[in-house]
Amino acid sequence: MSGTGRLRQLLRNGEFIVAPGAFDCLSARAVELAGFSAIYMTGMGTSATQLGLPDYGLATMSEMVVNASAMAASVGIPIIADADTGYGNELNMARTVYEYERHGAAGIHIEDQVFPKKCGHLDRKQVIPRAEYVSKIRVAVNARRSSDFVIIARTDSNAVLGFEEAIGRANAALEVGADLALVEAPESTQQMAAIPRRVNGPCVLNLLLGGKTPMLSLSDVSELGYQMVLLSDVLLCAAVRAYDATLATVRTSPHPLHFEHTLPPKEIFKRLGADKWDSLRNEPALTAKAS
Repeated sequence: MSGTGRLRQLLRNGEFIVAPGAFDCLSARAVELAGFSAIYMTGMGTSATQLGLPDYGLATMSEMVVNASAMAASVGIPIIADADTGYGNELNMARTVYEYERHGAAGIHIEDQVFPKKCGHLDRKQVIPRAEYVSKIRVAVNARRSSDFVIIARTDSNAVLGFEEAIGRANAALEVGADLALVEAPESTQQMAAIPRRVNGPCVLNLLLGGKTPMLSLSDVSELGYQMVLLSDVLLCAAVRAYDATLATVRTSPHPLHFEHTLPPKEIFKRLGADKWDSLRNEPALTAKAS
């Protein structure tokens, strides 16, 4: 079954999907090896690690798709990818869906910010009119080749136009065919609890460490009625802190370097499928040809 089919099956089964945010093939493999059922390709992480830029809508559609494609090829579980605003109007939206789908993503989320956007947990965001947003979601739904490809409609209007408008936009997006709704950056536990009750379809929650949304346990998020939670920056934040701590030790330690929580290259290669490649290297036909 394709990644798209696997993600659709998880949704049909009503499973609570926890999708940690990954930003490259190595972090995606870590999520898979940890036993999660899906991976979220974070736009923030992609912009930071692939381009060295903040999450200000500076990554292009093709740059985002390249990263999603590499990650999807490196794992066997579904990739849910950040597709920002669709990178333009309805024409761009249709091509965005086409490119993500044909490059192996199992689903995407699309937001209603003005392009170029910024991270959903930052201040001073702007959103497009509701009618324009709903039109783009409708185009996205109709542009997919497989009905299993998942469209998540994200609205950032809570911080701009208020909670009632955010709920209205989420429901309007579901009415034109979006599979799930994501009301970005609820600012209280009351808002978090109200979203699944008032949205007429399955809901996604996006949690960021240090973001605007209160941090709850995953079991609490599930009990509130969400079907999916994205942990956008959990690996990125951990990685940056680990980089800083490790490099500080390298720079200042007078002793031979030793780190308790590191892996030797052999173990890293094993995570990336070294055993499969070694078996190909040792095929009798290849050995005979080489000799």
